[in-house]
Amino acid sequence: MAKRSGYAYTKQHIVKDTRTYFITGVAGFLGSHLAEDLLKEGHRVIGCDNLAGGYLDNVPVGVEFHMADCLDRAKMVELMRGVDVVYHTAAHAHEGLSVFAPYLITQSIYGATVSVVSAAIANKVKRFVQCSSMARYGTQPTVPFTEDMLPLPQDPYGIAKYAAELTVRNLCEVHGMEYVIAVPHNIIGPRQRYEDPFRNVASIMINLMLQGRQPIIYGDGEQMRSFSFVDDVVAPLKRMGTDAAPVGEVINIGPDDHVITINELAATIAKLLDFKLVPIYMPGRPQEVRHATCSAEKARKLLDYKTTVPLEEGLKSMIEYIRTRGPKPFLYHIDLEIVSDKTPRTWKDRLF
Repeated sequence: MAKRSGYAYTKQHIVKDTRTYFITGVAGFLGSHLAEDLLKEGHRVIGCDNLAGGYLDNVPVGVEFHMADCLDRAKMVELMRGVDVVYHTAAHAHEGLSVFAPYLITQSIYGATVSVVSAAIANKVKRFVQCSSMARYGTQPTVPFTEDMLPLPQDPYGIAKYAAELTVRNLCEVHGMEYVIAVPHNIIGPRQRYEDPFRNVASIMINLMLQGRQPIIYGDGEQMRSFSFVDDVVAPLKRMGTDAAPVGEVINIGPDDHVITINELAATIAKLLDFKLVPIYMPGRPQEVRHATCSAEKARKLLDYKTTVPLEEGLKSMIEYIRTRGPKPFLYHIDLEIVSDKTPRTWKDRLF
């Protein structure tokens, strides 16, 4: 049976090539959207989640779902049997909090990555796609960040993400497994855990404003960011799991054509909600990178990356999602390991 352009040809019929994918964090924001798209293409999708940061109803129908923690290597080995491609999207993606809960955050980033990549190699998985973070860059002399810059992570989350990258690269090159490192940044869209007080600034602001409460902004609000709508991240991520993507590359995924400050983000959300905005300003968080935007040039060249959803359209979809589910009180579900005079009052005194 010959193969041509991703299809298997027989005398009777043409069947599209399918693969078996394993997604960690499949009940989470990014993992669930990725799983949904892969299922639509006819692939088999197996996924795991411990529900620390996702919703069970995020898991698309058709996913072979397992309640499991990535740190359980024996379980990872069991679940990955017969898998072609692994996407490691699971993480406690709490960058600012990592200064005050470093043990939990680094275990969920570095320890979990080592467990998952080790299990993938043991099962002779063909390709491993590691989701890193723009936190790997830290503060750089110039923006936007490009992949050739020396990473200078400045908090435990970023350090763990970069260490995880180095370990994936090391183990995959030693043992002959293909790998690609994705660096998504500031992803927004429906299915984010919006009652989490420690991350997802746009979701936090929307949840607060829908409750008639003013958003809290750290520092002067002039921090610069670019926000990626989830659909625009899933498309290049899917390509990374195919033979069309080059092996061994680190690739930023996110827009470089629309930079916005946190003040402007709050004003945009308020306009969409017809909300009278009077932000509450609090002292800046330790180790926060002030200007963090990434170049998408490499993704455009290698992955045919495009920005298709403007920021306001993405925010509208988030507003509709949160409004439909209902605004929720914030859930302080992670214990602070270190409490000091540098711990934000929003977390210490539960101000959200």
